[in-house]
This record gives sequence, structure tokens and C-alpha cells, in this order.
Amino acid sequence: MNMLAHDAPALVSHDAWRTARLALLTREKELTRLHDAIARERRALPWVPVETPYTFDTPQGTRTLAELFDGRRQLMVQHFMFAPGWEQGCKSCSFMADHHAGALTHLAQRDLTLIAVSRAPLADIEAFRRRMGWTFPWVSSQGTSFNHDFGVNFTQEEMSRGAVDYNYVRQPFPHEEAPGISVFVRDDAGQVFHTYSRYGRGVETMMHTYALLDLTPRGRDEDEEDYPMAWVRHHDRYDTSPVATPGGCCATKP
Repeated sequence: MNMLAHDAPALVSHDAWRTARLALLTREKELTRLHDAIARERRALPWVPVETPYTFDTPQGTRTLAELFDGRRQLMVQHFMFAPGWEQGCKSCSFMADHHAGALTHLAQRDLTLIAVSRAPLADIEAFRRRMGWTFPWVSSQGTSFNHDFGVNFTQEEMSRGAVDYNYVRQPFPHEEAPGISVFVRDDAGQVFHTYSRYGRGVETMMHTYALLDLTPRGRDEDEEDYPMAWVRHHDRYDTSPVATPGGCCATKP
């Protein structure tokens, strides 16, 4: 880990620092305005009716996609990488999920339900959730095409071709599971519409830790890591040494 993001930071007077800070503030405000403009464009995207009658295994029994809204108009899904046969959920998806607890009550006030969906059996999901201490809704899509239809699960045939359709482009991908976020809306008649999905680095929206690290001199400090997020572990697997466990973002399969 580098001591600082650059080897020789400039040492200046407070007035010189303020001048540099104001120059950066101009750029930051430009980014904020661009962010707001893109958010408006995102809200203006057309909607796609969801016609497939997906069902999910939940602790309360089998539920339809519409029932997962829990009485609200909007539903946000974390596509959590946890496949049948895996010993535990993906550590990077777990990093995302660690940020949910404090947001749930506030999201509900804006008519939004946040859940996670994985292909693992519900019993495995519940066991891992208890280990992690999470309380957000997490359901199983096992036996359905939900994950594949929304671009976060790939068949063996697709994998054998050397490239899959992920993040709206055809590209090589190392795993049968992929991370993502999808948003749905339900109308008064109960019809569900898909409004938005994002993948790849887009899922950093759910990684508030990164937003905080980006404010510091060290930043994310991942340049010397084997891959981005190599340092991340399940929150009950950190020790006193900031050394990442070997392997990728996904759990080891038996």
C-alpha cells in the first residue's frame, strides 16, 4: 500500500492551497451538474413491460415479481452473485450489501423497496445472510430465467463461445455469474415494468466506501493490487493485516 497517491505532494501556504481547491471545486460543480443532467435523462428512459411470470423463493413462501415490491411503486434489485453449489456469496457483492442497512428506511420513504436476488437455493442464502448479519430482503430465483434475462447469468454454451453479452457489449467474462443493479416500477393495475439496469463499474453506486476513499490522498489505492477490489473480504474475514485473500470476486466452488 502506498503511503500517498503520489510520492511528492506539494507543500504550500493556506492561500495557495485555497486557490488550488477553488479550481478543483469548479470541476466538481461541473461534475455535479452533469450528474444531475444524466439522472434526468435516466428518469426519462422508456419502460419495458415484464411479461415473464417470474416467481421467487422467499422466507414467506413463493412470491411473484410484483409481490416483491412490498406494496411500494418502485423496486431496486441487487443482482447478487451467489450460484447453486457455491459455499458463500461473492465477496464484492457482499461489500455492496454491507452498505444497505442504513438506507432501507430512507428508501422506503421514497416509495422504493431494495432487495437482493441470487440463483442459490433459499436455504443457502439464509445461512449466509445469518452469518453476515444482514436484514434486507434477499430472495432466490433458482429455477427461473430471471438472472439470465437481466444479463447477469450466462449459460455454459454462451461461456464456451469465449464472450457473453454483459453491460450492453459482447465481451469475455470469467464467471457464469455477474453483478448488476436493476430497477422496476409497478402501476396501479399491478403491471411491472423494467426501467433501468447497470453493470460493471456502474454497481459502485452501492459501494459508498469507495466514495469516501475517493476523498482521501490515498484514494482507493488499488494500483498495485492484482485486480480492483482484490483487498476486499467478507466483513467477518478481515484480520489486522490489509492483505487480500487469493482468488477473484466470486466464492470458491466445491
